Amino acid sequence: MYPQGRHPVPLQPGQSFKFTVLETLDRIKEEFQFLQAQYHSLKLECEKLASEKTEMQRHYIMYYEMSYGLNIEMHKQVRSNTFGFLGVVGLSLV
Repeated sequence: MYPQGRHPVPLQPGQSFKFTVLETLDRIKEEFQFLQAQYHSLKLECEKLASEKTEMQRHYIMYYEMSYGLNIEMHKQVRSNTFGFLGVVGLSLV
């Protein structure tokens, strides 16, 4: 409930629990400012993470496209080598 580093002050002997309206408003204002600062910090962190996520997705797509292209090229090479081998074997059988 209390902001970090801010704890309720223990009551001195003879001190009552009564707070004035101004003291209460000051506490509410301090806590509101603390919550605003936390919100701002978390919002910046969230925006940073969203940016990193977008960058990671972009890299994933790039690597996926590269691996897909390499896979196609590999299959073309295998097919070409297979047909070349079959052609040589076929000529030697004739």
